Amino acid sequence: MPLTSPRRSVLVDQVITQLRNQITSGEWPVGARIPTEPELVELLGVARNTVREAVRALAHNGLLDIRQGSGTYVIATSELAGVMHRRFAGAEPRHIAELRSTLESSAARLAAERRTERDLVQLDALLARREEAWAGGDAEVFVAADVSLHMAVVTASHNDVLIELYADLGDLVADWLRADVGTELHPSAHLDHARLIEAIRRGDGDAAASEAAGYPFACLCKNTDGDPLTPAGG
Repeated sequence: MPLTSPRRSVLVDQVITQLRNQITSGEWPVGARIPTEPELVELLGVARNTVREAVRALAHNGLLDIRQGSGTYVIATSELAGVMHRRFAGAEPRHIAELRSTLESSAARLAAERRTERDLVQLDALLARREEAWAGGDAEVFVAADVSLHMAVVTASHNDVLIELYADLGDLVADWLRADVGTELHPSAHLDHARLIEAIRRGDGDAAASEAAGYPFACLCKNTDGDPLTPAGG
């Protein structure tokens, strides 16, 4: 087995750690193009081969996507999220909806039981942001706001395992919503989430679970032209 220089291995690992931190901190969000190879060499003060090896490692782990002629883009926020993105990106939409329904209804029920006043303030703020994003008409901004609200509901469950699992699915959920919503927001397709937040506020676990369980399936009904027949953006 050929041996490699320990110093170089450590240096590559250090660069990988720095690049990963830029991703996990949100400095480089999902969908963003990271600095070019020459720019990273300049920023990090390391050799081009070291940068290239680190970027390839993160691409192999599913965090980055190297697109020839375009650049390198962030596609996931963690290695597990990257694995899930690759594994389930081509999954049947109904199966994704069923998974979301199961996870989100359970989280909503727990949130109704465990939410704090701080959680409620956050949920109200994110619900308002979601409505503003819809009114603004920018589909990408709306998808981000919608995912953030659902993530906040899961966070209000105060179940650390459920929170981490849903966070790792977040990129896949965003991709699915992005494909469902399309590039234009149609008024007839708006799906109100106020009842979910109110159920959580009242501590009504059954109502919260029922509301959350139905949202993912409302995104599935489309006609042959791709226009929503029922409210979308769950």
